[in-house]
Amino acid sequence: MSAISDLQPRAIWHNFDLLTQVPRPSGHLEKIQRFLLDWAAERHIEARMDEAGNILMYKAAAPGYEDRKCVTLQGHMDMVPQKAADSNHNFETDPIVTRIDGEWVKATGTTLGADDGMAVATIMAIFEDNTLPHGPLEAFITTDEETTMYGVNHMEDGLLKGEILLNLDNETHGEMVTGSAGGINLTANLEYKPVAVEEGDAAVKVTLTGLRGGHSGLEINEGRANANKCMARIVEDAIVNFAARLANWCGGNMRNAIPRHCEVVLTLPAENVQEFCDTVNGEWADTLRDEYGYIEHALSLSAEPTALPAELVPEEVQDALVGALMACHNGVLRFIPHLPSIVETSANLAIVEIGEGKAFFKDLVRSSSDSQRQCCCDTIEAAFVLAGMKVEFDGAYPAWQPSPASPIVELMREVYRELFNEEAHVQVCHAGLECSVILSHCPGMDVVSFGPTLRSPHTPDERVLIDSVGKYYNFVLETLKRIPKK
Repeated sequence: MSAISDLQPRAIWHNFDLLTQVPRPSGHLEKIQRFLLDWAAERHIEARMDEAGNILMYKAAAPGYEDRKCVTLQGHMDMVPQKAADSNHNFETDPIVTRIDGEWVKATGTTLGADDGMAVATIMAIFEDNTLPHGPLEAFITTDEETTMYGVNHMEDGLLKGEILLNLDNETHGEMVTGSAGGINLTANLEYKPVAVEEGDAAVKVTLTGLRGGHSGLEINEGRANANKCMARIVEDAIVNFAARLANWCGGNMRNAIPRHCEVVLTLPAENVQEFCDTVNGEWADTLRDEYGYIEHALSLSAEPTALPAELVPEEVQDALVGALMACHNGVLRFIPHLPSIVETSANLAIVEIGEGKAFFKDLVRSSSDSQRQCCCDTIEAAFVLAGMKVEFDGAYPAWQPSPASPIVELMREVYRELFNEEAHVQVCHAGLECSVILSHCPGMDVVSFGPTLRSPHTPDERVLIDSVGKYYNFVLETLKRIPKK
């Protein structure tokens, strides 16, 4: 057990500590699925796994609460695997190493997994405690929310029994989310026949690292640098002014994370190498720090000679691909007109991989407006198609449109006011929550999303505010105690 296991409320922190010991990156969930089923069996909790890999648990009402509406507690089991450049962590085999840093809990060199381990730990705490007052409960712990929303997209109609859904996946205590953006994955690919390196050329490796990255929905409006877009400017300059040729490109690794790192290998005439390296290490580094230094405190850009690659991207293909990266939209496209502080539509140029005869570009487009989402997709697709790429879309999920009169929201407003002597903040957000998909399968559910305070999810700086966890847990328990009768 680590030090976090004894933090208060221990019911949550102890279980979260257990979760950190079980590898659960998106796409590799066999260990966490087995853990949850075994954990439930040891405590004689009814649990099962559906065909989509989701875990469901059921708990009868406490004595005297049998006539209350059934509540579904919901979160996802997977976490975003992001690590610092100097970390050797293997997310498929290694536990997360946690630490207490002042008023925060963090991980060492990796994402923490509080998104959405806090939800799972909350469910575990409630289901194993037979002293709590509550009506009938079910838990719905989903798979691969962070990548494809596979679990909810493949759930069966009528799977859930609950009349009220408490989604435990928001990231600021005191907020209740009642609507969220929809999203879709965009993938562009191209195959090419590599060509030989030109005689007399030398190679240079350009590396951009140390960026903050972050959640491509919640933090897309904060002006953080996108490693792929920054690198596109440098590579275009190299091609135009230094006769450079592109060998390979590797930037980003998750669609829903703003890319923090990018590395390219270029060849150029040997006589141009020193000047190019000086330009990157000097002028380009200064330019990016001038543009992003206020927020990207650890930005690091370097160019250095490297071994000659075995092959290059053909010149005409190279020009088309780099032009497409320059042209494609990235970041906020539009704010909600009647809620100008909330992003409506955005895109994240998340992953760029070029080399060995193949090019892949992967975007995540988000919007609370179906028509604006399509507009953004069409804009990006046009840039990639002009480069000769094949563009495909998948993993679409709808926006969650707010309910104007939600009984559970009104109840929780009252509970929050009584507990904390202040008003809760009810809003919509630009993240992609599973609520919209669940509602499509279970129409009529009364839905709200909330949680403790997390910051910098999807980055190695992810952290949980310790004090918020106790407040959040009390909020959950008091809400369950006051769920209305059927």
